[in-house]
Amino acid sequence: MLISRLNAMTSPNRNGAHNVADSQVTLARVMEVMDANNLGNVHGGVILRAVDTTGGTCAARHCGGPAVTAFMDEMAFLEPVRLSDILITKASVNWTGNTSLEVGVRVEAQRSGSVDHIHVGSAYLVFVAIDADGRPMKVNPVHAQTPDEQRRFREAQLRRESRLALRRRIEELRKES
Repeated sequence: MLISRLNAMTSPNRNGAHNVADSQVTLARVMEVMDANNLGNVHGGVILRAVDTTGGTCAARHCGGPAVTAFMDEMAFLEPVRLSDILITKASVNWTGNTSLEVGVRVEAQRSGSVDHIHVGSAYLVFVAIDADGRPMKVNPVHAQTPDEQRRFREAQLRRESRLALRRRIEELRKES
């Protein structure tokens, strides 16, 4: 059963927190004809789906069960991904709240015949852990150990504050009109 396997992979430490490394996910896939447009570039939607899949898998590992996408920050495509490239997506939990968590996903491409990876883009996604009835459930905290993980945690808190402030401002504007 998938959920019990996820639970086994992500047992919390003695403080009830999960280490970032315990739920990290890397997925890779060769880009094929059905993924590309007539210019040989991979459709942005194909890349976004890979980002969501990798982020969701990382969130599920951390939560020990299902998590649904609640929000995705903007995604800038820094370089094109081409037909026959290997698309590589890497996800890590950056921050956890009560029932939600932010996952950062880095997207890379490995060109055919090369060993080098090109940074294609990055995105931040917010997932909500859900129970068997589809309701939000408590998320174990993430334990940011390294300086890089601690920086990502602080930056994720800033993004969360920004998202909440934007949501409040939009709600105010809607009430005014």
